[in-house]
Amino acid sequence: MSKIGSIRKNELSSLSTLSNDRKFGTDGIRGPVTSTMNPLFVTKLGWAAGSVLKEEGISKVLIGKDTRISGYMFESALQAGFISSGMDVTLLGPLPTPGVSFLANSNNQVGLVISASHNLFEDNGIKFFNKDGQKFSLELERRIEAKLTQEMTAVESINLGKASRMNDAQGRYIEFCKSSFTNLDLSGLSILLDCANGATYSVAPSVFSELGATVDTIGASPDGININQNCGSTSPDFLKEEIAEGDYDIGIAFDGDGDRILVVSSEGTVLDGDDILYILSKDLSNESGVIGTLMTNKALELYFEEQGINFSRADVGDKYVLNALVSNKWELGGEPSGHIICLDAAPTGDAIIAALKLLNAIKINDFSLEKSLEGFTRFPQTLINLKVDDPNKIILSDQFWSKVTQIEKTLGDQGRVLIRPSGTEPLIRLMVESTDTSISENFCNSLAELALEI
Repeated sequence: MSKIGSIRKNELSSLSTLSNDRKFGTDGIRGPVTSTMNPLFVTKLGWAAGSVLKEEGISKVLIGKDTRISGYMFESALQAGFISSGMDVTLLGPLPTPGVSFLANSNNQVGLVISASHNLFEDNGIKFFNKDGQKFSLELERRIEAKLTQEMTAVESINLGKASRMNDAQGRYIEFCKSSFTNLDLSGLSILLDCANGATYSVAPSVFSELGATVDTIGASPDGININQNCGSTSPDFLKEEIAEGDYDIGIAFDGDGDRILVVSSEGTVLDGDDILYILSKDLSNESGVIGTLMTNKALELYFEEQGINFSRADVGDKYVLNALVSNKWELGGEPSGHIICLDAAPTGDAIIAALKLLNAIKINDFSLEKSLEGFTRFPQTLINLKVDDPNKIILSDQFWSKVTQIEKTLGDQGRVLIRPSGTEPLIRLMVESTDTSISENFCNSLAELALEI
C-alpha cells in the first residue's frame, strides 16, 4: 500500500491540537459559545493579539463576521480588547472570510473573522489573516497564546485605539470577484445558490447576477440561528432537491463563511473539492502543479500522474494547502470538503472565486458538468466522524493501531486507511478507501466500533 497519507500513532499524538496548552486549532480558535468562546476570553484574546501585533509594528486591524447571533457579542469583545492594546479597529460587518482576506491584503492590514465556518450557530470562533491575506504563522499563534497567560493590562488612555466602520466592505469584495474574471459572461445561465444562511447571502447573488446569470437563492435569509442548518455545503441534499424541482443549469452551495464550495449539476450530480480540482487542473501550465491533502482521492492522484501533472499532498487544513502552494510556487490546491485555493486570483481559499473559476473552465463544454467530469472515476471512500470524549486515548491505543495495520495489509496497494484527529472538535476522523464500496464501509465501521470500545 502507498504510504502517502498513512499517519502513525506517534505522529498523530504530536498533531493533536486539542491539548490544554493550545488555543489555536487548524483554522484559528473555535468552540462552543459561552463556554470555550465567551466574552471575557475573546476580549483578552483581542488584547493579546493586539499586544503581539503592536510589537510587529502593526497598529490597525479589520474585523469581519458571519451571520451567527453571537457575532454581535464577540465583535464588541474583540473591539474592546484590541482598543485596550492600542490598536485601531475597522469593523466590516457581515462578510465572507475570503472577503476579509482580500481587504487585509489590499489595505495592508491584519484581518480577523468571527466565524465557526461550517459549524452550527452554537459554536463560534476567530480566524486570523496577516497583511498578505493569508493565515497567521504558527510562530505568531504561539506568541498570542503565550500572551494569553499574562495579566491583561490596558495601555495609557492617550494611547488607546479608535474604532470605525467600513460601510462599503461588501461592495469592494463584490467588485474584486467580478474584476478577477473580466471575460466571463454568464448571460443565459440559470444558477441556484445555497448561501447556508451565512456570510455570502448578500454578496454571492450580486456577483453572479452582475456577471449576467439568472440567479435564484436558498439559504439566503439569515436570522442568527439558522446558519448551516440543513443547508449549505455541509448539506448538499437540500440544494440537490431544489435543483431537481427547478429548471437550473447548475447549483452552487457555500458554507457559513464562504470559504467552502460544493456544486450540483442540472442532472443532480454532486461535485466535491476533488471533482473541482480535476476540472480546474486542465487549464494548468506545464510547470505548475496541484496540492491536495491526505483526504484527496487516490484516483485523482493517479490521474495527475498519467497526465504528467505535478501533485503533492499536504496535511488536512486549507492553511497547510496554502503553505505547500507557496513553497512549491504552484497556483491550484484544495480539499474534498470544498476548500479550493486559486492563488492566481485570491490569497486564500475563496468559494466565490472557485465557483467563477469553475464556470470559466466548463464554458467550453456549454457549462455541462457531466461532460467536464468525463475521464474521472473516484475510488469509493468511507468517512466516519466519530465523536469521542478523549481523542488522544484512541490515538495512543496499541489495540487500535494493530487493527489499522491489519486492514492496511488486507488492502495492499488497492486502498488506504487514514486516521485523523479534528483540529477544532473532539472528533476522530476515520477514512478507508478501496476499489469497492462495501470493503471500505466494512473496514471503516469495524474501526469505529473498536474506537468506541477503547
